[in-house]
Amino acid sequence: MSESNPKPSLLPQPGKQNILITSALPYANNVPHLGNIIGSVLSADVFARFCRASGYPTLYICGTDEYGTATETQALAEGVDPATLCTKYNAIHRDIYSWFRIDFDIFGRTPTPQHTEIVQEIFTRLWENGFIEERETEQAYCPAHSSFLADRFVEGECSLCHAAGARGDQCDACGNLLDPLEPTEDTKAESGEDRKATGWLVNPHCKLDGATPERRKTKHLYLRLDALQPEVKSWLDNAGDIKDWSSNAIAITQSWLTDGLKPRSITRDLKWGVPVPTSIPELSGGDYDGKVFYVWFDACIGYPSITKCYTDRDDPSGKNWEQWWKNPDNVDLYQFMGKDNVPFHSIIFPGSQLGTREKWTKVHKLSTTEYLNYEGGKFSKSKSVGVFGNSAKDTGVPVDVWRYYLLSRRPETSDSEFSWREFVDANNNDLLKNLGNLCNRVVKFAHAKLNAVVPDYRAYKDPEDGLKKYKEEINGLLQTYITNLKATKLRAGLTTVLSISGVGNRLLQDNKLSNQLLSEDPERCSAVVGLALNILHLLANLIFPYMPGTAEGILDQLGVKGSGNSRFSIPDTWVSDIIPPGQALGEAKLLFSLIPSEKADEWREAFGGEELRKQKAIESEKAAAKKAAKEKEKERKRLKKLGLAANASGGSTEGATEQLKTLNIADKASSQPQEPSK
Repeated sequence: MSESNPKPSLLPQPGKQNILITSALPYANNVPHLGNIIGSVLSADVFARFCRASGYPTLYICGTDEYGTATETQALAEGVDPATLCTKYNAIHRDIYSWFRIDFDIFGRTPTPQHTEIVQEIFTRLWENGFIEERETEQAYCPAHSSFLADRFVEGECSLCHAAGARGDQCDACGNLLDPLEPTEDTKAESGEDRKATGWLVNPHCKLDGATPERRKTKHLYLRLDALQPEVKSWLDNAGDIKDWSSNAIAITQSWLTDGLKPRSITRDLKWGVPVPTSIPELSGGDYDGKVFYVWFDACIGYPSITKCYTDRDDPSGKNWEQWWKNPDNVDLYQFMGKDNVPFHSIIFPGSQLGTREKWTKVHKLSTTEYLNYEGGKFSKSKSVGVFGNSAKDTGVPVDVWRYYLLSRRPETSDSEFSWREFVDANNNDLLKNLGNLCNRVVKFAHAKLNAVVPDYRAYKDPEDGLKKYKEEINGLLQTYITNLKATKLRAGLTTVLSISGVGNRLLQDNKLSNQLLSEDPERCSAVVGLALNILHLLANLIFPYMPGTAEGILDQLGVKGSGNSRFSIPDTWVSDIIPPGQALGEAKLLFSLIPSEKADEWREAFGGEELRKQKAIESEKAAAKKAAKEKEKERKRLKKLGLAANASGGSTEGATEQLKTLNIADKASSQPQEPSK
């Protein structure tokens, strides 16, 4: 994870399938929770380890995304400058990912000379090719410090719910999108943004000095996605890879295209960001002094700029990074992220690449997730609800158990749930009783009865092919595993690993491995132990992408020499004699330890139990109120229909009318402020 990279940089190899992997750059103003970790970096790490162990030249790139309004806002809240804030959070992210054993080739940052250079180069190409347009807009301006204000730097009262302290982009109290100033007829025209504000700020003021902002005209630059839409669509149609993307990535991308792409603002009035290159003659008149690129224009460009930091180090003129990023015929790009990041990776970044008219490596596979929720609620750092990256280790549970549980619940097709009860069960049942039992039983038996060496399993002729069926079943499962991993179906791949472990346990059970088998049929006993040890060797290699520490522990017990990732190799076809007879075994150790069931309740309370109950109560009240309103409206329609029917037939409508009046009175009463419950 170091940017210094003492070992030589990996470059694509001719004639091989070269794999370039990115995980969404985490924003450098907060601590990632478990949902953030499984949604991008951990999933990408599994795939990177699989590709390396399969023999593919593989580069895994990530780093902190550090520019933008949110960073400036958080820096203001913490009383530091943005650079200091980002250095702090970059270190926090590094420490968290190091504990989770995320094996990046480089974990970099966006505020670098390399990043500024590549962002400005891409923008210049887009400008020259006619895919950038200028627009004059009205924006909040602070007369006190003579600066245009980003929306988040304007605060006031929400015009919808009248909560104080709403921001100029959103009200946290009611959740609605806002404008910093009340729109006028001139400002209601299409802005090209995908957000649609429903309210504005009453009595707005500058967050920095409290001054009342003025409405002033300013210029901004827009990426003409509308002009790029035919090329983006043609690329998606002809690449042939989109059908293999995650289903939500396909749906979100198609939705954007169906709605029609619109010009998108790519500049902001901030100090912290990549400056607009005013060296372009048309932009040198002063209108763009002090303006920077919007973070979602430059963030994805962080992937190639961080790659340049890796491949070219401190050489500003270096072009080795282009062997990865401008080499589409020899490099496959896999990108991992949560679903909220999809449009920037499937539309905006590829559109920018296409608009440069250069030969870029574009995304081959988007592997995206839904949301991981927490115990029926949501993760909340401010309310201490849920497990965040820097607190997982406080439980004392080994990191591989955390990796296993998160990957087994990876929200691949729908939201999934973190549950402490399931967490404990996963360790005690999935791991301890399956994989842990297989390893412990066979290695301890070999130590106790076979002098701690691999027995001569080749002497047994297997006259009835009694062992052959296990080998065939495992090879079939191996093919399923490889297919799943290549398709980034990580949950299915992990399930397959446990299925292979289950076959190993069944082998021991069916053949009744015991002292009796050893004394009555020593050759068959040796064959069973030898096959089980070789199954363990295969399992170590297959579990390595998911649980690297566990995989290392298995190889150590099998007496496999060496250290590091080079010990691991995932075969296309399994042969059951990799561990040779006579090899000395290592010390037998438990792979997993039992977690007492009561720890689930203890940890649930420690990680936001009371706040979570409040959160659930509020959500329950909202759901009940919504259901009651729906039922009331249904009854109103029934009574209205009943009254109309009676009127048409000349009957009395008094009963239905009285019931309608009662409903209306009840509605009015329920809308009045209620006395707080005691």
